[in-house]
Amino acid sequence: MLDRFDLSVIYGGAFAVVILSILLGYALGQFQRRRAIDYSEGPGGAVVGAMLGLLAFILAFTFGIVTSRFDTRKQLLLADVNAIATATMRADLLPEPHRTECRALMKRYLDLRVEASRDVSRLPSLTAESESLHVHLWEHAVALARQDMNSDIGALFVQSLNDLSNVQRDRFTVSMLYRIPTPIWTGLLWITIASMTAVGFQFGLAGRLSWIMMITLAITFSSVIVLIARIDRTGKGAILVDQRPMIELQSKLWPSRGPG
Repeated sequence: MLDRFDLSVIYGGAFAVVILSILLGYALGQFQRRRAIDYSEGPGGAVVGAMLGLLAFILAFTFGIVTSRFDTRKQLLLADVNAIATATMRADLLPEPHRTECRALMKRYLDLRVEASRDVSRLPSLTAESESLHVHLWEHAVALARQDMNSDIGALFVQSLNDLSNVQRDRFTVSMLYRIPTPIWTGLLWITIASMTAVGFQFGLAGRLSWIMMITLAITFSSVIVLIARIDRTGKGAILVDQRPMIELQSKLWPSRGPG
């Protein structure tokens, strides 16, 4: 939902929502204070506390979603590294010409993985090319199976290709499709407006507005929202999973290329 906005815009928007909501609540509180004979706090403080608690819960819930997804991305990266290493080593056991051709395909596959780590915006196109490489690798597996249906080496190679395909599909799905749902962002927005308006209302009833507290609250809230957005996104400004295991694998399997 927020990927089309720059992080500075998201920060400014969240900051403005907090400030404007508090000012709106303050105006309403001032109006109520002038009209009411008794404008003592009463249960208002408890209501504001409950709303802020609900807002904190939603923030924690949303943050939990993105951190869980971030951990999953790290686990899938390691699974991908292991799957590529296994498939490449098993390709060494294949008879010629399959061995040389499959190793070349695996080399290109790993290069695509490293390229994707350096430019996430190219992930869809690089994934499409990776799927094409899977098709070519599978053609070799089919040819080997036709030559010897009882080959243990062929069976192990097929298994490694299946693992490779499954991990790639999982990584693409988690990175590009599993995002914070729009209803959660929408609900967070409205709960923020309601909570901050209630805070401003209390300021209005008290007859004084603390700018220091208001700005501090806006800065804190905006920082948390930007942090959540950075972890959730995969493009510019995103907090990315460390890709060194993949780069080190490239250097290990093909030292002439180096880590890039």
